[in-house]
Amino acid sequence: MAVYVPESFTSDESDVLRRYFTNLDGPVFALVNLPEVVKGALFARYSRSPKSLRRLFLDEFVGDLDIRGDQSIDATVGLDRAEELYERVFFDYGDDSVAQLGGVHLACEQASNLLTKVLEWGRLMSYLEQSTRYIAYDSRLGGRYRYYRDPAVLASPLGTRYVGDLDRIFDAYSQCAEFVTDHVRDTVERGPDDSEFVYRTATRAKALDAVRGMLPAAATSNVGIYGTGQAFEALLLRMRSHPLPEARSYADLMLHELRKVIPSFLRRVDIAERGGRWSEYLADTRDRSGEAVADLLGGAPVEPAAEVTLVDFDPDAEDNILAAICYSHSSLPETQILEKVRSFGVDERMSLLKAYIGDRQNRRHKPGRAFERSFYRFDVLSDYGAFRDMQRHRMLTIEWQRLTPNHGYTRPELVEEAGVGGLFDETMSRSAALHDDLLESYPEQAAYAVSMAYRMRYNMQFNVREAFHMLELRSSPQGHPSYRRVALDMHRLIAEQAGHHALAAAMSFMTTEAPELERLESERRAEQRRGTSPEL
Repeated sequence: MAVYVPESFTSDESDVLRRYFTNLDGPVFALVNLPEVVKGALFARYSRSPKSLRRLFLDEFVGDLDIRGDQSIDATVGLDRAEELYERVFFDYGDDSVAQLGGVHLACEQASNLLTKVLEWGRLMSYLEQSTRYIAYDSRLGGRYRYYRDPAVLASPLGTRYVGDLDRIFDAYSQCAEFVTDHVRDTVERGPDDSEFVYRTATRAKALDAVRGMLPAAATSNVGIYGTGQAFEALLLRMRSHPLPEARSYADLMLHELRKVIPSFLRRVDIAERGGRWSEYLADTRDRSGEAVADLLGGAPVEPAAEVTLVDFDPDAEDNILAAICYSHSSLPETQILEKVRSFGVDERMSLLKAYIGDRQNRRHKPGRAFERSFYRFDVLSDYGAFRDMQRHRMLTIEWQRLTPNHGYTRPELVEEAGVGGLFDETMSRSAALHDDLLESYPEQAAYAVSMAYRMRYNMQFNVREAFHMLELRSSPQGHPSYRRVALDMHRLIAEQAGHHALAAAMSFMTTEAPELERLESERRAEQRRGTSPEL
């Protein structure tokens, strides 16, 4: 059985697509010969569509473009590799900054949810991932449910069990999604000014939010990535050293497609004495560290812990931030400024802080870099679904532990209210049993079986400026309840445990009240911008 399901296009469709995509049948491909605004719009639409990017382009974009002048282009054959200048400067002389000057839009399709977290590790890249909130994952691709089928597992005695159990998990997800959708629509009235489209979209999103925890980490997603040659090189070096076989094989697909667009920037990735040694170093340090930690901590019992714990913070945050505010407006050294700040009275402190924060009209108005002077570090134990969303904040530092069923799972009240709590629990039991049976022979692939409602531990460290962005965004009314809870706990601990009341109060766009329909206001605004409701 093939790992990836190839797409089918008519001859006319293929004639159009090969002008703009570096292949027509693989899960990884680059976008070329298109205006940047079109590439960006494609990726933006990508996250909320069940379609592949090539199909989305044909159905919703190509009709608005003048493509007559591109008839002679065939992007599937790659570009001319006579890049003498770049090769001489970048490869021979090692000027890495040159590789920051060429970027690529790359589509990564049919990637497991484990792999998406590997793809989205780098800080200096941009990502859009297919949403579990707008798309029901019970649709089939090539006649089969959308989850990753690891070749080694499928060829093993557990292969038939793996496919059978995941198929039943997806069956249960589909059934629960319908029951919960009907329950929401039976219990939440449509507003007098809401169109049928807005109401049905918002209620469906609430139901999909509630049942997404049933999906296994093997569920596949589409990810759009934009990055420079340097960023892609770093990503590929990590992927080629990764313990998950899917990550290593997917890296080869990515390298093949990227070399059709920016070959010189990636020339050293698979050269044994260059990128090869780099990837070996990453794998070696990971393995050695794992062995050392197992010797030191192996067998220690796991003590109970809160969902969100503030484990470290800057006790002098207020003084340090006020000094940083003063720095660019002064000619004094920082040590002298800090001494002055410590002598300020309450009124002086608040006056300076208010001047720097200003009149914030919305959450996108964030204070400047002085707020990067201090930090918070949290230990979090949340369901995997919430982790997926929190992890995408690129400006923080995050590390996570192995995904297992060992920390238990969260079951939304809405699932019980809809009468499918038993089916949800049965799915969690099936997920855990499959994981445990895979673990001995396939320790990395076992996580594919773990449903997203299971909890995983991860830590997050970020500065105060990032706290403004992340906590206000993740507490917003349209946010998923699981990560809204994490964001609100972090904000509470900043005020109460760290004692940074002024900084917490300055995060004035925190939303503490949970709305009845999380996506309702967002859908209303979207409809107003469109000026009309789409057809149902």
